Order: sequence, then C-alpha cells, then structure tokens
Amino acid sequence: MVIRRLTVATALAALTALAAPAHAATETPPPGRITVDVVGVNGSGCPQGTATVAAASDNTSFTVTYSDYLAQTGAGSGGTDFRKNCQLALRIHVPHGFTYAIARADYRGFAHLQRGAYGQERANYYFQGMAQTARTLHQFHGPYSDNWQATDQTDYADLVWAPCGEERNLNVNSELRVYPGTSNPQSLSFMSMDSTDGSVSTVYHFAWKTCPGS
Repeated sequence: MVIRRLTVATALAALTALAAPAHAATETPPPGRITVDVVGVNGSGCPQGTATVAAASDNTSFTVTYSDYLAQTGAGSGGTDFRKNCQLALRIHVPHGFTYAIARADYRGFAHLQRGAYGQERANYYFQGMAQTARTLHQFHGPYSDNWQATDQTDYADLVWAPCGEERNLNVNSELRVYPGTSNPQSLSFMSMDSTDGSVSTVYHFAWKTCPGS
C-alpha cells in the first residue's frame, strides 16, 4: 500500500483552550513538523485515488477533498446509489510531548433535492482501539438546490484525546444518504461531498495540549 505523507509547517495560529492541571492545555499548536499518513481508504464514496488529505500550514487543521462522493435516488440511479460512505484511517505524527483531539469538523457539498425528497449526512471519528464517538446526523429537505454545510462541534470537556506517547490511527467515517420520500420516484435527487476543482473540502480542526511530564 502506498502511504502519502503530508507535512505541516511551524505553528503560527492560536487555538484557545481551557487549562487542566494534569494535562496542561496549550494556546498554540505545537511547533515543528507534523505528518499525516493515509494508511487506509475504504468505502463506496471514496474509490481508490478519489480522496486526498492536506494539512494546514499552521497546524490547526487538516482537510479531506473527495472527487467521487455522490449519493442519489430517482431517474437513472442504481439500487445502492442512495447511500455512499467513506472510512479513512490516518496516522498523525505529532512532536514529542503533545497530543491532539478533533474539536470541530466542517462538512460541505452540493445537494439537489426534489420537493418531498431529503438527504442525510452522517459522520463520526475515533482512535484505533478506543470507543467510537457518537454518529452525528444532519438532514436536508427538498426542495433544495444549493451548497450545503454541516458542522460538528465538541465541547472541550468532551474531547477524546490521542493517548500520549502512542501512535494510533485516527479513523474518520462519513456517509451520505438520499431518500425519495414523497417526491416523484422518476425525478432525480442527489447529495454530494465532492469537488472537481478542490474548492469544496471537509475540514477537521485540532485541539492541542501538552502531555504529563512534558
């Protein structure tokens, strides 16, 4: 399997966080070199070679861009086209003495939903060997023909942190579904999370803190 490595430059931006005595929160992302390795791609929404990952230059986030992620129902659709999903396994290497969590995720795409039809975006993420986070659901109702955006925000007290001193995959799961509802079953409704020009991306925002003893 080919592993793609992406680097993050020295931190420049600040991320505000609350302090805790055992694990001191840091107001800024760690300095130095961070890498994100894509070690696994699976799902009907991200065929091989159609999902790319890019890290922000200020260590505050990383983005996932899809080029073939579209769920549809109605005219010309196959029996399984109403549901598409993608799971990415990411290995994020951080400087010694720091750990991270996913504080917010912004999902974007385009939807064309006939009157009576509706679409859903679902997502969760978790560290290898740890319990999955709750799967969030955002629903959009037709008539609708426009860009869409959904945001999942986690309170600081509820953040799930990568174990200090260990490297575990971060599993990022997403799913799109489109249902005809009461719309004309011969009319086409669809919902996408893709971008042919790279302008539409899913953004995962980091929270950072120092590990005990650092």
